[in-house]
Amino acid sequence: MTEIEHVLKAVEDLIGYTFTDRSLLAQSLSHRSYVNENGRPSIESNERLEFLGDSVIELAITRVLFEDFLDYPEGELTKIRSAVVRAAALAEAAERLGLGDYILIGKGEESSGGRKRQSILADTFEAVVGALYLDGGFDVSCGMVISCLTPILRDIVEWGSSDFKSDLQVFSVKRMGLMPRYGMKEKGPDHFKTFYATVQVGDRKFGPVAGASKKEAEQGAARVAIIKLGWSSGGKH
Repeated sequence: MTEIEHVLKAVEDLIGYTFTDRSLLAQSLSHRSYVNENGRPSIESNERLEFLGDSVIELAITRVLFEDFLDYPEGELTKIRSAVVRAAALAEAAERLGLGDYILIGKGEESSGGRKRQSILADTFEAVVGALYLDGGFDVSCGMVISCLTPILRDIVEWGSSDFKSDLQVFSVKRMGLMPRYGMKEKGPDHFKTFYATVQVGDRKFGPVAGASKKEAEQGAARVAIIKLGWSSGGKH
């Protein structure tokens, strides 16, 4: 078994689906940096599949919201959907799945922390969903979306917000009388930095969480803190 075949088999095991056309899966995992470094015309980057997967994800989440949240008005459903399909949520789903370990990525991108970069994780998740749609149809791709994103959707509905940094501040002040304290480190060249945020609440420290910007990294660290502390929107009132 070649290295690529090992990667494809591992991802099939992660998502619980065996591709009929494995070239679709290989393409979905191929970041443009990998394609550029290899320089083979037979390899295409995952960007077109990412475009397709984006629409599949939005439709799948729309269906879940329409069928399961019967008492919610249209405006509220739209807000929830926007929070679920944004890059931060998709990257979290990819990270939970372990997808980052199997992205086909260029050496330069890898050395700058690309496997943990939010944009790359989110784009790859979309591309894999797009590949699933082409190989297995909407129900198969929808199944992956629901499996990976429903926990995040439920969290967003429970908290009533996707601004985790603001929520953490409210929770922390109300419950402990303390402001969260953030730390930040940077890695990579000036034009393509990755930021790593930590947050301390009392004597507990959470992170580091990677992001393409300081804001993304801090939001991610705040979300991790809220989850691990077991705090919910009820603590805000």
